[in-house]
Amino acid sequence: MAKTKQQKDDFVSWLEERLPKSKSVIFTNFDGLNVKATSELRKLLRAQGIEYTVAKKSLVKVAFKKTGLDSIDAKSIPGSIGMALGYGDEVAPAKLLSTFAKTNPTLKLVGGIYEGKLISAQEVKQLASLPSKEELLSKLVWLLNYPASGLVNVLAGNLKKLLYALNAVKDKKASTV
Repeated sequence: MAKTKQQKDDFVSWLEERLPKSKSVIFTNFDGLNVKATSELRKLLRAQGIEYTVAKKSLVKVAFKKTGLDSIDAKSIPGSIGMALGYGDEVAPAKLLSTFAKTNPTLKLVGGIYEGKLISAQEVKQLASLPSKEELLSKLVWLLNYPASGLVNVLAGNLKKLLYALNAVKDKKASTV
């Protein structure tokens, strides 16, 4: 069913409001993806705070123009456009869509927007291979903690040796008495 002018304007406004807030936008070609798989994908993305919408290229082009992304040509994106808008972790939409595309090969990653620039499908796959923000933070904490734990172990070793030496002196004095 054709959309009314009001529905189109509402969608452009909705997209215009969300594009500046999103840290990354991943474009998919969902041709051939059945309703069950699409519902599963939306549920998976929603659980991570990622919005997924299907859009007409002409409406996306208008929204891009209104948000200052007019250097990106929506018409150059192949196939039907599905857009995953990520607001938290920049890598999360690419990771989730890449993982989902492995089990559902009809979903294809065709590009995205990262830091205000159009990125290719290959760059989206590279983005998906990066560790998440939580993984990077946990590695950083481990790296910061490692020298301190090593120092504690070295100092504890010296204290243990001192304790063994004092016990040996005590045992020797006890056996001579």
